[in-house]
Amino acid sequence: MNRADLQKVSMMRQREARALLDAGHFPGSFYLMGYAVECALKACFTKQIKRHDFPDKKLINDAYTHNLEHLVKTAGLEDDFKEDKEVNPSLELNWTTVKDWSESKRYDVDITQTQARDLYLACTAPKNGVLPWIRKRW
Repeated sequence: MNRADLQKVSMMRQREARALLDAGHFPGSFYLMGYAVECALKACFTKQIKRHDFPDKKLINDAYTHNLEHLVKTAGLEDDFKEDKEVNPSLELNWTTVKDWSESKRYDVDITQTQARDLYLACTAPKNGVLPWIRKRW
């Protein structure tokens, strides 16, 4: 899977999350929205891998995670993200909503409409959403 594939998957998972949210399938929407963020961060990570370079094993292994906070670091976005959150309280608030997502949510059948909607909005808000911020850097 390459950078373009990860970008496409991120956008596709966002569309699917929206469709599930609109259809009242809140656990599925929540789960897929988190994957949209994960794929976007992994697309950013791939920019660090230069063609014909032998990548650092630790760096590669670090990318094989679902932990969004860890992926921000692995993607090389930590400093910029920290600075932007400090000057943009709405981005900071949205990240607070997004950062605790995990792939284990696929087993959570009790995700409410409010939780799914809040995650979707925190990820997609045009000016302060987590995904628009990431996608400017992928």
